[in-house]
Amino acid sequence: MTKDRSIVIKNIYYMLSYAFTILKQSPYETIEKEPFDNINNLFAAILAKGIGLQLKQGLYRAYTHRVENRHVVRGKINLPGTMKNRLQHRLAVTCDYGELSEDNLLNQILKSTVILLLKQKDLQNKYKAELKKEMLFFSNVAEIDLKQVRFSDIRFQRNNRTYQMLLAISQLLIESSLLTTEPGEYRLMGFLDGQRMCRLYEKFILEYYAQEFGRRIKGFSARASQIPWQLDDGFGALLPIMQTDITLTYGGQTLIIDAKYYERIWQSRFDVETFHSGNLYQIFTYVKNKDAAVAGTGHQVSGMLLYAKTDEDLVPDNVYHMSGNQISVKTLDLNQAFPKIAEQLDDIVKDHFGILQRRL
Repeated sequence: MTKDRSIVIKNIYYMLSYAFTILKQSPYETIEKEPFDNINNLFAAILAKGIGLQLKQGLYRAYTHRVENRHVVRGKINLPGTMKNRLQHRLAVTCDYGELSEDNLLNQILKSTVILLLKQKDLQNKYKAELKKEMLFFSNVAEIDLKQVRFSDIRFQRNNRTYQMLLAISQLLIESSLLTTEPGEYRLMGFLDGQRMCRLYEKFILEYYAQEFGRRIKGFSARASQIPWQLDDGFGALLPIMQTDITLTYGGQTLIIDAKYYERIWQSRFDVETFHSGNLYQIFTYVKNKDAAVAGTGHQVSGMLLYAKTDEDLVPDNVYHMSGNQISVKTLDLNQAFPKIAEQLDDIVKDHFGILQRRL
C-alpha cells in the first residue's frame, strides 16, 4: 500500500516498458521523466507520443471493399445494382472495387480510444490539446463501438507492426477499469482489473529477466515454455498443455515461476488461511514433469509461486522441499519505487543461480 499514487502509476509505465520495449527508445524518454498523478495522463502521454510518431510515418492503409454508384466505371461492374439503376432511370453504374484506405480497424480503434480518453475529466489540458490536434489527421477514419472489438482476432504484419504497442494500450484502456481510481490511498490493483493486470504482470517479469539477464549473461535463458507430460504409455490425449509463465535456466539449474496477480493470496477454510491449492498443484506438476524430463542429467529443477503483494496481513515467504524438489512461495511488492522492485527480482536470481546483477 502506498499513498503516493505517482509511484504506482510510474511503475505501470516501467512494467509496460519491459513488456513493450519500444517505450525504452529515445522518442519516449520524456515520458519517463514526467510526473503523473493519474493513470489517464500516463496513457494519454504514451498514445500522444506514439500516434505522433505514427503520423510521421503515415497512417496504416488497408484494402477496403466498396460497392457504390458511379458515373465513371471503377473496378468491376455490379450487374444487379446497375440493372436496378436502369429500372429506376438512374444514370449511374454500380461498381464493385477495392481501395487502400485509412478507414480500417486499426485506425478506428485508435481514434475511438482517444475520443474515449478525451472525455475523462482528470485529463490534463496539454494532453487534450495534443490528442485533439492529432485527431485532425483521422478525419477520414470512422468512430466505432469499442465494446465490439475482438482484439484476439487482430493480426499484425510487417507494414502495421508499429501499431502493436498502441493497440495494446488501447486494449488496456477499453477492457480494464483504468478510467476510474479510488480516492484516498492508492495501490496498483486499484488501477487495472485482475485479468488484464495478471497478463501485464506475467509479461513484465518474463521480459525483465530476458532483458536484464538473458541479454547480458551468456547461457542464461528466460522464456515461457511448454513442458511435456512424462507418460508411461505415451498416450496424452485430452491432457492440458503445461505452459509456464516464466522458465529461467542457467548452469544446470531451472527455475519455473508461476506469476500470480490476485486480490487475495490466501484461501480460508474453517478460519484457517492456506495457499490456493490449485496454484500449488499446478507448480508442483510443472516441476515434477520437468524434473522427470531431465532425470539422470544432474539438472536441478525448482519452482516458485510469485504473487503480487497485497494488503493482507499475512505475507508468504516460504520454501518447501517436495519429493526432492524445492518449491517456494514469495511475493513481489509493486507498491514501491521501481529500483526496489528490480532489486526483488534480482534477489530471486541471486538466490537460485548465484548471479549478482551489477547495474551501470
